[in-house]
Amino acid sequence: MGNKGCQLFPIMVAVFLLSLIFMCSFSSAVADQETELMNELSEAILEKDVAIEESDHLQTYIVHVKRAHRRVFTKSDGLESWYESFLPVASASPNRKQRIVYSYRNVLNGFAAKLTAQEVKAMEEKDGFVSARLQRILPLHTTHSPSFLGLHQELGFWKGSNYGKGVIIGVLDTGLFPDHPSFSDEGLPPPPAKWKGKCDFNWTSCNNKIIGARNFDSGAEAVPPIDEEGHGTHTASTAAGNFVPNADALGNANGTAVGMAPLAHLAIYKVCSEFGCADTDILAALDTAIEDGVDVLSLSLGGGSAPFFADSIALGAFSAIQKGIFVSCSAGNSGPLNGSLSNEAPWILTVGASTIDRKIMATATLGNGEEFDGESLFQPSDFPSTLLPLVYAGANGNASSSFCAPESLKDVDVAGKVVVCDRGGGIGRIDKGQEVKDAGGAAMILTNDELNGFSTLADAHVLPATHVSYAAGLKIKSYIKSESAPTATIVFKGTIIGVPTAPEVTSFSSRGPSLESPGILKPDIIGPGVSILAAWPFPLENDTTSKPTFNVISGTSMSCPHLSGIAALIKSAHPDWSPAAIKSAIITTADLHNLENKPIIDETFQPADLFATGAGHVNPSAANDPGLIYDLEPDDYIPYLCGLGYTDEEVGLIVNRTLKCSEESAIPEAQLNYPSFSIALGPSSLTYSRTVSNVGAANSSYSVQILAPSGVEVSVNPDKLEFTEVNQKITYMVSFSRTMPRIAGGKPFAQGFLKWVSDSHSVRSPISVMFE
Repeated sequence: MGNKGCQLFPIMVAVFLLSLIFMCSFSSAVADQETELMNELSEAILEKDVAIEESDHLQTYIVHVKRAHRRVFTKSDGLESWYESFLPVASASPNRKQRIVYSYRNVLNGFAAKLTAQEVKAMEEKDGFVSARLQRILPLHTTHSPSFLGLHQELGFWKGSNYGKGVIIGVLDTGLFPDHPSFSDEGLPPPPAKWKGKCDFNWTSCNNKIIGARNFDSGAEAVPPIDEEGHGTHTASTAAGNFVPNADALGNANGTAVGMAPLAHLAIYKVCSEFGCADTDILAALDTAIEDGVDVLSLSLGGGSAPFFADSIALGAFSAIQKGIFVSCSAGNSGPLNGSLSNEAPWILTVGASTIDRKIMATATLGNGEEFDGESLFQPSDFPSTLLPLVYAGANGNASSSFCAPESLKDVDVAGKVVVCDRGGGIGRIDKGQEVKDAGGAAMILTNDELNGFSTLADAHVLPATHVSYAAGLKIKSYIKSESAPTATIVFKGTIIGVPTAPEVTSFSSRGPSLESPGILKPDIIGPGVSILAAWPFPLENDTTSKPTFNVISGTSMSCPHLSGIAALIKSAHPDWSPAAIKSAIITTADLHNLENKPIIDETFQPADLFATGAGHVNPSAANDPGLIYDLEPDDYIPYLCGLGYTDEEVGLIVNRTLKCSEESAIPEAQLNYPSFSIALGPSSLTYSRTVSNVGAANSSYSVQILAPSGVEVSVNPDKLEFTEVNQKITYMVSFSRTMPRIAGGKPFAQGFLKWVSDSHSVRSPISVMFE
């Protein structure tokens, strides 16, 4: 990469909304609401930009500077004085302080400030200036999932980890509704003595569960971090909600609602609003969370691929792991297209989304007797079983009608009929049902597009509805065309447990390979993210009860806090493990098979590849006892970063200090001591090393087992590892070479696994090979 030293990084603001990581939108719809929300958010941001243009072109920049020479700041006033010295001299003194939005202490050397482009240009001449870039606006990306993951009350790992007691999980999201029973502090001790944070809720809302709550939404300063969207309440309770018996959503998914680490503490940092999440706010929250003393950070948000030195989440996460804090982030909801990942940095656990073995079933029954199972959270008990007229909304050839867009059915006769609507078109699934209802329709059958295949979702629809697969939709439309008077109804079957194909990778879950660092396999792991029940701050449509509200929504936003909570359990059980050790334990113990012991499938009902699953589906109990771990210290990433071709200053921005790559031993990406392999293989063979640490029994013997990728020979030396001590380290070498010049079928990649097997452990590393 060319020298990008002291330059202004041009970053588009509104364009980042295109990735729309937050797929459980504020109305609970998921993937097909991307375009609609993007347009709304972009318009809002453009309106803000116009206002900024009318105010002397002031915009918010993140400014990186060098440390003040021979100065150590013990108080924030001294640091702010150093930062203020970079501001334009022409500003009146009171205005200079107002220009500073945030002064960062931990995540980077620098500050966020309101500046004009001309002022930034002038700032580049100041001694100590490094770089500046515009802030980016990033989008936001249960009763049964604990038992599906093998976590059972008073048994096994859950009990052994003390349910995460004493661990502090920091959640960066839309805030929290503190009065929900999921945030009761029953059974929780006071926060650890190390805790330095504060709670900006009133004194009755803060307790031993919610030990910290801060608002970093720069558009709503001095306001308590109340969740007005629902997303933050849902993610926080998924990670660490306390036990709430008799929970349900619209009478479905009944059971005890509980998070992954129910006795962990929660620290809430509100960084998002209806307009998205400013990365200046995210950095400020990360800066504070590190200082407060959190143990785990959970971020269900992010933008598209970006260089790590220009990625605020990657920067803040690196500072966090330097302090021993584990960071879990959502992979994004831009799947199933390859290369659609967010949060790719190797020091972050990148989490994709999978199903659980529960469906809330609604079956479309046609007049010819054919039945097609689908899903819907709204399950009316009074919907008639008699057949009703069936119509396809797009039969008139109007594309907007086929998507049941707002006001598109005004001239379509749908009164009293079951209406077939196509998924997509930038229209939310629930909004499609609202259009059908407004036009007098009796019910809706929502059919997938080809890209989403067999992945369906349970939504809180506003009318009787079912969401069916693409294949089912084709058959339903074919039936409509073949009949002069087609009919249908929907039979609501309620909650079904034990779906044998679970877990499946859902269509919206973003896929690898990583664009910024293809030599690191991403995502790392998949976890429950489809139709997840968790706390919700306000009643749902059609909910007439006065019980505490829960909602079922979907997204990698939901899978991320599952893994955050699981990391808290492991941290509680192994307080001395590093973030990399916890990540290694999760990756090397992942499951590859579904409940019927077949390979995990994706939205096509075909075996999912490593770019969809990463290492596989999380297995919490196995992760607690991995046998071996691949560990990394923060400084171990420096040779890797230099090997990416970053300049000295760019690497310095990430590691938060000055260094010279010429004095480091730069390594290729695949040489990083990561618990997986992602190899770009040409005609020449490649050899890499890995070092494992024994965290099992002192006297342990492991033998290697290899499932080589098709067309690749894999050799390991040594092929046996003999340990005599706990924490003993052994290094092995792995060589990769092609066995044929071209692979059958012309596939550009192949996959396999390397396993170290002992009498009691199987330590698996996935291997992904891209052919050059």
